[in-house]
Amino acid sequence: MTHALDATQPLWFYDFVSPFSYLLLEQHEKWPNLPFIPTPVLLREIYRHWGQRSAYGVPAKRWFTYRHALFRAEQLGIPFKMPPAHPFDSSAVMGLALTMGADTACVREIFRFIWREGRDPSTAEGFASLGERLGLSDGAARAASDEGQAQLRRNTDEALALEVFGVPTFRLGGQLFWGEDALPMVLYCARTPNWLESKEVKRISALPSGLGLD
Repeated sequence: MTHALDATQPLWFYDFVSPFSYLLLEQHEKWPNLPFIPTPVLLREIYRHWGQRSAYGVPAKRWFTYRHALFRAEQLGIPFKMPPAHPFDSSAVMGLALTMGADTACVREIFRFIWREGRDPSTAEGFASLGERLGLSDGAARAASDEGQAQLRRNTDEALALEVFGVPTFRLGGQLFWGEDALPMVLYCARTPNWLESKEVKRISALPSGLGLD
C-alpha cells in the first residue's frame, strides 16, 4: 500500500542520479533546523512531464554539468567521484531506499556509494554490493526495490502536482527552492518567511512573458 505525501511538512525531493542532490545532502548540517522528509522522485519523469530536455541530452551542457559538480565538490571540500556511466537508471535503488524507510542516514549512505565511491547501482554487481552495504542479500534488496516502485511513482506524480520541476528541491511553506545553490535562500526564508510576501517578490512572480509564453 502506498501513502500520500504530507504537503504540510517540509519536503526534500531528490533522485540518486543527481550529483547536486548528493552535494546538497552532504551539507545537511547547514540546513534549517526543520524536519525535512527525504522524498525520492524520478527526475526523468519530471523532465518528461514539463517537456524539458535533460542536461545529459545536450553534449556541451552534459560536460559542463559534470565539471560544475566536480568544481562545487572541490570548493565545498566534499569527496566526489563520478560513477562509471551517467546518467544511469536510478529507479531500482530509489525503490530500495523507500522500502527501507528512506531516512536521511540511509539516503546518505546510498548517495555516498554512488558519488563518493563512484559506483553504479544500476548494474547487477553494483546493486548487489549496495544491498550488502545496507545489510540485505541481493534477493531481498531486489524484492524491496520492487515493493517500492509503486510508492516511487506516487511520489513523482504528487511532486508534479506540487509543480516540482527538478531536483534537488526543498519545499517549505508551500514554496519550492530548486538547486544545490538555493540553500542560502532556503535558510533566509526559513528565518524571514515574510520576504516571500514582499511587494517586489509578488511583483516579479506575476510578471507576464514578453514572448507570449505560459
